[in-house]
Amino acid sequence: MAAAWEPAATEAMFAPTLGIRTVTAALRDLDHEKPAVRVAAAQDLKHAASEHRPEAVAGLARALSDAHPWVRQAAAETLADMRATEVLDVMLEVAEYDTDDDVRQHAWMAIGAMGSAAALPALARALEDDAPPVRFQALIAFARCAPRPQAQAALLAATHDEDALVCHIALRMAEELGDETLPVEAAMLERCGELSAHADAIVRIAAAIIRARAGRADGAATLIAVARGELVTSQREDEAAAIELCGELGLREAIEPLRRRSRGGAFGLGGDPCAWQCRVALARLGDEASQRWILKELAAWNRDRRTLGVAAAGRARLAQARPQLEAMRGDPERADPDAVDAALRELDALALPMAARSLARGPHRKR
Repeated sequence: MAAAWEPAATEAMFAPTLGIRTVTAALRDLDHEKPAVRVAAAQDLKHAASEHRPEAVAGLARALSDAHPWVRQAAAETLADMRATEVLDVMLEVAEYDTDDDVRQHAWMAIGAMGSAAALPALARALEDDAPPVRFQALIAFARCAPRPQAQAALLAATHDEDALVCHIALRMAEELGDETLPVEAAMLERCGELSAHADAIVRIAAAIIRARAGRADGAATLIAVARGELVTSQREDEAAAIELCGELGLREAIEPLRRRSRGGAFGLGGDPCAWQCRVALARLGDEASQRWILKELAAWNRDRRTLGVAAAGRARLAQARPQLEAMRGDPERADPDAVDAALRELDALALPMAARSLARGPHRKR
């Protein structure tokens, strides 16, 4: 069952902090006759220096009532980036009563970024909204604003939503709420078992991933189907996770399809977008060619490639890589130090059972 809509996303921007003269220009352009200029002005204000925040926030709050929905969306996105809790009341009004569902979706996104418990009554109403995109964003916001038990209950209820994307985000948020002692609560873990028969592949795959990370192998057929390309999801991160879990669970039936997918392109990574994960899974399954490839990447001429090799060595639990990783430790010129430390921790976890390794790694989050 294909999704009929796509969730809104805020694109990260990197720019210099705006000085007072540029802030003044951006505030002036919020009243420009062209909507595109007003949108750009609203986006620019996210870079306002802290001393100019009050003027920027006030101008963006006014822009939430702009005649054009694109401007209202841009203002909501920027206020989300600024965590502007001082305009929470205005944002709640937009989220509940704006005539454009896309604007409402962005407003709920901003409210979630603010993380204020004061928004919970309105968010609870939005969880029952007729529009799936609104329910989607309201659920994310609710989970980030509510106490953990209340958030978990809402996420569990949302796994019964008729919209596959809403059900999917409930599963992903359940992982985000997890910690080292309890990656996903027991009721959600059991619900994932029920979702193995869901009509939409996006949900079945996410549920199988959660079960696998908890040490359950009952979703193995789903993971292998993803590796074979027989089961497809629009969520690339889920596809990548399913492939790596084939290696972690020792699913040897996945070896041949993973080999096919790992071939081609520069450095063997230009064909399939999940080729890197295929190599990691294969190395974990004992494939010598993939293991040699990872060891070779640790000595690549490019630091970024070496760092990717470090990550691959850790996730593949490649014990042979330990001497090279130890030699890289503390040397930022050779590879990212955090990546090296993480890879060595992965190797240290080799002796732990599957469930304990999942706990040691912690919950999986969207980057």
